[in-house]
This record gives sequence, C-alpha cells and structure tokens, in this order.
Amino acid sequence: MDRILEADVVVIGGGPAGINAALASGRLGAKTILIERYGFLGGMSTAALVYPWMTFHTEKGEQVIKGIAQEIVERLQERGGSPGHLRDTVGFVHTVTPYHPEIYKLLAVEMLKEAGVKLLVHSFVDEVVVEGDRIKAIQITTKSGRYEIRGNIFVDASGDADVAYLSGAPTYQGRESDGRTQPMTMKFRMRGVDLEQVKAYMQAHPEDFYHKTPFAELNAIPLTGVQGFYTQWKASGVPINRDQVLFFSGPEKDEVLINCTRVQGLDGTDVEDLTEAEEIGRRQVLMMSEFLKRNIAGFSGASISAVGTQIGIRETRRIAGAYSLTIEDVVQGRKFADVVARSGYPVDIHDPSGKGVTAADIEGDGAYDIPYRCLLPEKIDNLLAAGRCISTTHEALATTRLTPSCMATGQAAGTAAAIAHLDGTIPRKIDVSKLQLELRKANAVL
Repeated sequence: MDRILEADVVVIGGGPAGINAALASGRLGAKTILIERYGFLGGMSTAALVYPWMTFHTEKGEQVIKGIAQEIVERLQERGGSPGHLRDTVGFVHTVTPYHPEIYKLLAVEMLKEAGVKLLVHSFVDEVVVEGDRIKAIQITTKSGRYEIRGNIFVDASGDADVAYLSGAPTYQGRESDGRTQPMTMKFRMRGVDLEQVKAYMQAHPEDFYHKTPFAELNAIPLTGVQGFYTQWKASGVPINRDQVLFFSGPEKDEVLINCTRVQGLDGTDVEDLTEAEEIGRRQVLMMSEFLKRNIAGFSGASISAVGTQIGIRETRRIAGAYSLTIEDVVQGRKFADVVARSGYPVDIHDPSGKGVTAADIEGDGAYDIPYRCLLPEKIDNLLAAGRCISTTHEALATTRLTPSCMATGQAAGTAAAIAHLDGTIPRKIDVSKLQLELRKANAVL
C-alpha cells in the first residue's frame, strides 16, 4: 500500500524554478513539499553543469531579476560560492553570474529548511491522480516504495511539463513546423587551463573571436568567457554540428566550463532517445577535450575535471497556457498588466538542425514582461507551471528557458500557489494585483 503525505502546495522539480517556487510558498505560510528525482537540488545548474547564470540584467545593465534569485546570489557570495554579477566578456549580455554548484546544492537545502519546506529527493513522479479538473495527488516511486503526495495546489517545475502531461493538460513540443527541439548539450569542465595564454591569443588575433568588449580592455577585467577560435574549429574536422568554440571561466582560476557539444534530432522526453543522447554527448566530450588540448592556446596541460550527471536539455514539452508568450512580445519588450516576472536575456535559439544560433535583441528598455497567464495551464484548475515549461512559443522559449528567468517564474508560481491555497480558491481566480503586491514585497522586479 502506498504511503501518503499531504501538503497545501506540492512543487515538482528541484531545479532553480522549483527551489524558488517552494521557498516562496513556504515563506507565505503554506505547508509545502518539494519533490526532486536526483539526490541533490539545482536541476540543469548542477545535474547538467549549466554555467554561469545569465542574465539577471538587460544589455543596458539594468537588473530586472531580483527577489529570491538575488538573495541566493548574495548568500552564495557570503560563503565564497559566487563573485556576484560580473561584466561579460563573451558578448552575449553585459553580466554573467558565476557560482559554485556544490555550494549552491547545500545552500538551497538550508534555505528550504528555513522556510519550513519538506524535501524529498530520489523521488520520481510517474503518475498523476486527477478528479474532474483538479489534481488530487501525484504518485512517486522511491527506494522505500511508492508514495502518494496529496495537495491542494501543484506547481510543475519539472522542466519537461511532466505533471501537466500526466494530468491530461494540453502541451506542445518543439517548433511549430516540425516539432523539432533545440539541441541537447553535454557540458563538461576542464582544469589546468592557462587563461593568460588564452587572453594573449585573443589580443593577438581579435578577428577570430566574437566580442563586444574592446580587446585592449581584456587585461583590466576578468575573462568570463570566450566565443570564437573560428579558424581552428573550421580546420579541425571535429564532427560536431557547431560553428565555433564556446567556454566560460571558473569557478576555479584554472578551470573552464565548455559548451560545445551538440546532440540534435532526439526527443528529451523519450527514454530511448535520451539513452542515445547520453552516449553521443559523452563521446563528443572526449572529442572536444582532445581538440582543445591539441589546438587551443592555454589548453595543452588541461584535463577533464567533471562531466554532467546528465545531458543538458534546452527544450522539451511546454504547457498550452491561458496565454502563450511570442517572439514579438520578447523582441518588442512588451509590457503586460498581469506581469509577474521580467527578463532581459536576448533571443538565443540553438538551431534544431543546423550549426548556428539565431539571436535577437530586445527593443525599448531591453526587457520584456512575462504575464501570469503563461503560468496557467488549460484544463487543470489547481496546477501552475514554472521555469522551462511555461506557455511560450518555440522561439520565445529561447529566452524564458534561461536560469534567472526560471528563478523569477518559480517565485511567481510559488507565491501564486500559496495565495490560492490561503484564499481558498484556484490559481486562475486569484487577485493578480495581490500576487504582484506580494512579489514586490519580496523584492521581485515588476
């Protein structure tokens, strides 16, 4: 017989969105449970080595994501787990936020305990019990058997819209034309990299890099990342469908995080495709390591120090919501009356089938609004979405999927869930002005 646990708010997924959702809910006094399939928290930030966090700011330098996300950064800084927000030298955005994944894992658990949140790790959601238009419970499989987790309001922060899908709520996947998703990437770290050699080469060969920072300034600021080495990449013949080398420095002084592998044409919600993706990704890691040591300045004495626990997934299912954020909304910097989060990250679509990346900047003040309606799935009344699986088009997902944006929508979803429970209503009927007031009180930027 299943063991039964009960809560007011049940959050599924312990990544950045789920952590922030559970914290927001617990802090408002709702009895909250957070469910995570791995033995640690952090989602793609830790399991897939997504690094650094980018970005909390617009390209003009205005910080548009604060709240719990900023609190996490500050608490990481206090224990040496992050230098805070740094000026970017790659050229994507004006700030990046390095962090130490192991310190983040533990900090998240400590903050959840402070908020009174019950955490269950090593717990995989495989069934959703629905009665009418409401979720009654989720079923999880654990090392100690099956559990039934009953709740009043549920937050799907799984990244893959697992709860929405299993509940029968409509979902979409991939681009509208053919359903293909952005590629997966197996990220890895290397130690023993001489970043001064990298800088010297960049200054001697500026034409071989994409860069918004004047090369003369490189010695005056930390080298947060590098995008380029086009000549070496083109000549290498490495069979990976990319057009350049991309890596970020840190967290240690001789360490880099490499974002160069690319696994295309496979479905991140299909177990057989995922099995194949893991093999391809790890094979590509070894190829990239040998290429970097052989061809790239500063890497001759480097070695692999870490590989993702799992392959990084940019895109799978997303909910069909009350509103779907569009590429026009993002690029035009559109404002919404029911705004619950903002983002300044430009459009960044990794081609589902080609080599390149499609990018577009945000007009106006450099930020766009994410409306509350994007968190509300169709059909299921007591469910909210947060993070990568909110309601957007394929193109708009290319910016809302970034970690700080997921943190912001997580805080919004957790706050809304607690309000709905405490007010005895469902998420789509809460007073949005009350939600916005609570978010502002918690230092969110609207």
